Amino acid sequence: MEMISLQVVMQTYTKTFLLALFLSTSVFAGSELTFSILTLDQATQKVIEELKTKVLGAKTESIDGKIVHVIKVLTDDGRVQHLKIDAESGNISK
Repeated sequence: MEMISLQVVMQTYTKTFLLALFLSTSVFAGSELTFSILTLDQATQKVIEELKTKVLGAKTESIDGKIVHVIKVLTDDGRVQHLKIDAESGNISK
């Protein structure tokens, strides 16, 4: 029977541990990547589809540390209105 040195056993355990650590980190990193932020195009499309209104312009701003899409629309009665869409939640506010 062959004797396995302590050094070989430690190298095997170390490699196994590092591989397990790497794989578990990859799994958690992958779940973080699924978090999505609404793009300016998506926000504009959301306003068009949900509010059935004409979009005059759109831009992205940082307000109080949050990413907000400001969409300029023409209301049914001919007024210009600025809507704010939270890029993280997709909530529309006036």
